[in-house]
Amino acid sequence: MTPPADHPAIPQPRVGVLLINLGTPDAPEPRAVKRYLGEFLSDRRVVELPAIAWQPILRGIILNTRPKKSAHAYSQVWTEKGSPLAAVTRAQAEGLKDAFGPEVLVDWGMRYGNPAIGERLRAMKAAGCERILLAPLYPQYCAATTATANDKAFAALAGMRWQPAIRTLPPYHDHPAYIDALAQTVREDLAKLSFTPDAIVASFHGMPQRTLELGDPYHCHCQKTGRLLSDALGTELVVAFQSRFGRAKWLGPATDDTLAALAQAGKRRVAIVAPGFSADCVETLEELAIRGRETFEEAGGTDFAYLPCLNAEPVGLRMLRSILAAELAGWLPAA
Repeated sequence: MTPPADHPAIPQPRVGVLLINLGTPDAPEPRAVKRYLGEFLSDRRVVELPAIAWQPILRGIILNTRPKKSAHAYSQVWTEKGSPLAAVTRAQAEGLKDAFGPEVLVDWGMRYGNPAIGERLRAMKAAGCERILLAPLYPQYCAATTATANDKAFAALAGMRWQPAIRTLPPYHDHPAYIDALAQTVREDLAKLSFTPDAIVASFHGMPQRTLELGDPYHCHCQKTGRLLSDALGTELVVAFQSRFGRAKWLGPATDDTLAALAQAGKRRVAIVAPGFSADCVETLEELAIRGRETFEEAGGTDFAYLPCLNAEPVGLRMLRSILAAELAGWLPAA
């Protein structure tokens, strides 16, 4: 039926996929990092302390001391395309642009910083996306990553009169396509090395021990990924956790302590992989590849290699296409 001449324009109905990652400052300089950390560390999913106790510490101490140090870390890994995390996430979205047919729009957004999740959801709705799959690219579920990304999307939806239908991507820590992709890239990267590692470390982002005790499945998901990847590679991986912050007890063992202990125990050749990250970022390129190497060599290690994330490599894009297609079932036109 032809709508009346004065009817508002309605775009052709489409399906949307919004890839979501953590976020990044807009520039590797203290002012931009301060804005980013202010948003990140004010998230109650990230710091589970009463605001009345936490905000004075954040505003009075942390945001006046940490941005300069963090800006230096970002400056060591910043690229011509900007933040590695943003550049890779953009490349993943571009690599999946035609993966599901012309009726499917693939976009990307960040939980903190730009492009904001709400901004991209509104743009997708304006482009005709009446059904949207939210895809937080965190293989292992954590309230401080997956849940807060979904929270931000739901908050944006609360402001829409005409909301799209929504699905969310489940954690894929044990998905066969994910484990196979990891194993393939690790094997290929190990084959390129000039040495045979005495140990391979699987480093996951750390979380406070309290999150496990409160019921967060993150630690269990990380351990399962490590076990399945070990089985696929036919060699035991050493699972560790990085990025400790503050005085609380964190999930362990700590990656830096583990690297030092391996060198001191005579395992002088080590490779490290980060299966909890879908894209390389400051936590992998600076914390592991640079500072991890320094820690290992200072403890007596001789050979160290950081193995990149899946990123937007063909094997990583095939993996994403596979798991996203399963979640889009029933929304896509019949082949």
